[in-house]
Amino acid sequence: MKTVVVAERAKNGLRRVSLEIAAKAKSFGEVEVIAVKGDRYSPIAWSTAVAERAKDADLILAGATANGRDLAARVAAKLGRAYVADCTDLAAKDGALEAKRTMYAGKIRATVKVPLPAVATIRPGAWTLPADAMAPPVTDIDPGQDDPRLTFDRFEATATGGKRVSLGEARTIVSAGRGMKGPENWKIVEELADALGAAIGASRAVTDAGWRPNEEQVGQTGKTVTPDLYVALGISGAIQHLAGMTSSKVIVAVNKDADADIFKIADYGVVGDLFEFVPAFTEAVKKVKGQP
Repeated sequence: MKTVVVAERAKNGLRRVSLEIAAKAKSFGEVEVIAVKGDRYSPIAWSTAVAERAKDADLILAGATANGRDLAARVAAKLGRAYVADCTDLAAKDGALEAKRTMYAGKIRATVKVPLPAVATIRPGAWTLPADAMAPPVTDIDPGQDDPRLTFDRFEATATGGKRVSLGEARTIVSAGRGMKGPENWKIVEELADALGAAIGASRAVTDAGWRPNEEQVGQTGKTVTPDLYVALGISGAIQHLAGMTSSKVIVAVNKDADADIFKIADYGVVGDLFEFVPAFTEAVKKVKGQP
């Protein structure tokens, strides 16, 4: 079986999700990793180029990122193939593809079977990147041409401050909700995130209130994340938020309400005042890591 992985580039090489997919795809057979030249995603041009390059592949894989989802769906449509989005695992059996994914806002975990050849996107973090994994060879392809009848307005990405890792690539995330009581208290969240080397996330209530930027929102209408560690501070656990983080490998919840829904999925739970617990926890982390 031939698999084509459509990789996305970061500043210092391939994005982590692309490395994860490329490493796992070796188990399916022959693998080719491709990347479209250029740093500006163009839906029509890129999908045309990828569809032409990967038309003979049995399986086309991309990361379940904003661009990856859009590109994969367009490629599937151009090639007339089945498309499965936001997968957490895949297996090829009896000429078909079995994909595991969450459905109905994360309420169930389903196994979907579609015929090969197919196109699928994989959630970041769903496949573990081996410690000894090396960056795969990448074939760069030229983008196709945009439809001359269409015009596009291009916008520069909003600059995000700080040196923290991006939410989609983070292996550790510290996320907080309305329990923080206001944006002026976010300093303790940032201090814990810095101590852990983590990205910062937020609930929809927080971003709607303007306490944090929208790109930090985790949930059904925000970003779906699958980190190794997800720390939820003052988050009650609404189903919309859980839909974006239930696949996290380890979940730690801190909330003063012992009946909060977040505790139903947490691996570790702390019932208490987060304004007392978080600073103490941060100091403990710094001590273990030998940080000043």
